[in-house]
Amino acid sequence: MDPVKKSLWSLHLTVILLGATALFSKVIPLSATDITFGRSIVACLALFTLVKMNGGKLTLARKKDYFIGIGLGLLMAAHWVSYFAAMQYSSVSVGMIALFTFPVITVLIEPFFEGIRLVWQDILSALVVLIGIFLIVPEVSLQNDVTLGILVGVTSAVLYAFRNVCHRKYFSHYSGSLAMAYQTLVIFFCLSFFISPDLFNASGKTYVYLALLGTFFTAVPHALIATSLQHLRAKTFSLVACMQPLYGVILAIIVLDEQPNWQTYVGGLLVISAALYETVNTQKLHKK
Repeated sequence: MDPVKKSLWSLHLTVILLGATALFSKVIPLSATDITFGRSIVACLALFTLVKMNGGKLTLARKKDYFIGIGLGLLMAAHWVSYFAAMQYSSVSVGMIALFTFPVITVLIEPFFEGIRLVWQDILSALVVLIGIFLIVPEVSLQNDVTLGILVGVTSAVLYAFRNVCHRKYFSHYSGSLAMAYQTLVIFFCLSFFISPDLFNASGKTYVYLALLGTFFTAVPHALIATSLQHLRAKTFSLVACMQPLYGVILAIIVLDEQPNWQTYVGGLLVISAALYETVNTQKLHKK
């Protein structure tokens, strides 16, 4: 098979695996914090092993980078916990849509890091996202679990956007696998203070799910991303990545028998459309 086509198929598989992580928020009977802690242990061991197997160094180049890695890990810990919590409060469909407000949020916060100006199209994208989120909010009350899930999901998107911008500016000289290995190590240490006894009293089936989540749905996708980027443009990767909520929603319908209402579909379409637009526009700007 042509290397480009093989990489494209690999990338779609990667995005499907990342989209499937949302399902674990429903099938693992633990809190979002416990799930994230379990995921981080397995992913950390798997990622450091992958780096070593590929002949990479396990140490960072500068002392300063360790502090940057700690900061990124703390952001990632908060993002992962809120990511799972959003879906536990509401549904996989709603949580995935709320999370994918992050491409537009990224565009709104980038001027503070990159010294670039916002343009009217970015403001329009933000308004489209707000309309999309407004459509899926059942009522303006935190007493409603779906509304709470959306709020937590958007918070997770903000954390993810900040992590991505900081990573690109201060940590992008490291491979994705090594960068994530250090971040999962930080997640493991910082969440060890917040886990509940439920994690230690869980069933064998729960531990199997955590092992799958940490390896095939976390470590493996990050290894596949690095492989795919050898033959694909960053723009292609970004566009395919925007399909993650679509794959996540389809898997939730098939596996969990979720039945999103029409507002969720329309709101999701608006959010994903804005994400796609900003992805394409960002790539164009970076070429100038």
